[in-house]
Amino acid sequence: MIIRSTTGGIVKPKAGQSKSALPLLYFNSHSTSSVAQSQAPPAIDTPDPLHLSTHQLLSLLSQPNWPKDPSFRKLVPFISPFHLTSLFAQHPNLNPQTAVTLFSSLSQRASFSPDVHCYSSLLTILIRSRFLGVAEKIRISMLKSCQSPQDAQFVLTFLRNMNTCDGEFSFKLTLRCYNTLLMSLSRFLMIDDMKCVYLEMLDDKLPPNIYTFNTMVNVYCKLGNVGEAYLYVSKIAQAGLNPDTHTYTSLILGHCRSKNVDSASMVFALMPQKGCPRNEVSYTNLIHGFCEAGRIDEALEMFSQMGNDNCRPTVRTYTVLIYALCGSARISEALNLFKDMMEKGCQPNAHTYTVLIDGMCRDNKLDEARSLLNVMLAKGLVRSVVTFNALINGYCKEGIIDAAFEIFAMMELKNISPNVRTYNELICGFCKAKKVHRAMALLGIMLERKLSPSVITYNLLIDGQCKEGHIESAFRLIDLMTENGLLPDQWSYSALIDTLCKKRRVEEAGRLFNSLNKKGLKANEVIYTSLIDGHCKADKVDIALSLFERMLAEDCIPNSCTYNVLIGGLCRESKVHEASLLLDGMVGRGLKPTVVTYSILIEQLLKEYAFDLAHTTFDQMVSLGYKPDVCTYTSFLLAYCNQGKLKEAEEVMAKMDKE
Repeated sequence: MIIRSTTGGIVKPKAGQSKSALPLLYFNSHSTSSVAQSQAPPAIDTPDPLHLSTHQLLSLLSQPNWPKDPSFRKLVPFISPFHLTSLFAQHPNLNPQTAVTLFSSLSQRASFSPDVHCYSSLLTILIRSRFLGVAEKIRISMLKSCQSPQDAQFVLTFLRNMNTCDGEFSFKLTLRCYNTLLMSLSRFLMIDDMKCVYLEMLDDKLPPNIYTFNTMVNVYCKLGNVGEAYLYVSKIAQAGLNPDTHTYTSLILGHCRSKNVDSASMVFALMPQKGCPRNEVSYTNLIHGFCEAGRIDEALEMFSQMGNDNCRPTVRTYTVLIYALCGSARISEALNLFKDMMEKGCQPNAHTYTVLIDGMCRDNKLDEARSLLNVMLAKGLVRSVVTFNALINGYCKEGIIDAAFEIFAMMELKNISPNVRTYNELICGFCKAKKVHRAMALLGIMLERKLSPSVITYNLLIDGQCKEGHIESAFRLIDLMTENGLLPDQWSYSALIDTLCKKRRVEEAGRLFNSLNKKGLKANEVIYTSLIDGHCKADKVDIALSLFERMLAEDCIPNSCTYNVLIGGLCRESKVHEASLLLDGMVGRGLKPTVVTYSILIEQLLKEYAFDLAHTTFDQMVSLGYKPDVCTYTSFLLAYCNQGKLKEAEEVMAKMDKE
């Protein structure tokens, strides 16, 4: 028999040496008892924690009473799951009791979080040694430790091998193990794998229980696939079981996710009739469904009824309602609910604070939002970059850039790493404040910190440079984007084309526009509108009209601004009839003309002294509910004064005063 020595080398038992004389550190897979060493191994030096190797760890474990050895205790804080995985994987014949003791000792530390690979390497040792009682507990813990779809896939493959193997590695899955596996897969919505596992469970002649069915129902409901969920509900009855509170609560969630809150209400109403008490989750799911459907008052009514079922609102219940109220600009009600939450002893979490801070920022209550952040920090709640981003965004939208930058600096002090969105909010704020040089400095910081800017980051900077008239800098940013592996999109080019048109460089804008096709990009309404406006202002209305026709042919829907610039261009060339036809076409397409649309047309009609037609257009405008602005009235005043019609001018003045 060949085994490994405590130093990692290969040794053979000496002639006449029995298996019982093998070292304690290793385990004979044909026996379930550990064996004592005949002599204590020589003392070893304490390993260097910063350069810990599997060999050194193995040597330490060979010491008698190693768990109490000072050298081991000194080393414990430096042993990572990776070290343990390497040790177990490289030494599968390690004594199982030693492996479990080591694993348990390390797991008592809060900072030690075994991953699926660590668990699987320990399981290999335990199963080969037939330590199946401990192995089952470790197997369940491994399933619960999955942190990603990749982890879940690894565990699924590992368990399948274990379940189908006929040799020393065979360890059949139990019902509990199958159920925990299904739950782990459901966390990552791995529905195809779940269906396969469910069928494998049936093949293993393990009858599903209510926990199994509820897991399957819940995962389909999370995806809003209520039809499939009800198939598993029918299997509950076929198995001689009854749906429980969890089943119905999942169905409420499923109906809400499929935007059918009325069906969710019907399931909710059915629960008492079926002997299933409603719980906080049942209420919260339905309240959330009402909020998502914009039926906030019904959600609040449902909230007020929770006490009827002896249910107390949870943090999530309150947060869902506060979020909905903030989204509907009902900030005072959101604040009252927040106060009620505190008074009832339900402590807000970081998400609750973030939702309320964001709502206050949207309502321009920036001082109150800042105060809430201070309260949050004082309570030592887990801080999220999302919370800080909400406040930075609020300050930037109001143009209070220095305050936004203070929040950014605070993040740095609190060791909260800004993300791409943080930088985007600040860059947007600086560009709006015409401080594009400071925005560019932030791009430099991002690149220094190896934080990859997004297409949005570059688009904000391109737009900022264009608005400052720095068109060449904007083109350099396009080059920088491509160098960093990003493809400019429609919005990248729309800012450039718009600026070129405003600078009367319509030929260059046209060439850039024509190159979009080769880049696989389709021009949007902003690009077309910029080009049409540019050509109208360059007295090239015919080209503008052909661009408009091309726009329609490419199913790019013109907006009010598109029509306004084209009507304006036609009016400047005294083509009032064509402009009027365009206005009719605009209405025919279901677009509402704006005050600006009518004012442009009225101004030109008055320049041509077509007073009757101008008044007809004015009356049409008013009949559609549009309120004339100063520009509209000024056009009438100038026209009447130029014609010496002072009485009519005075009547216009009187109308303006009434307005």
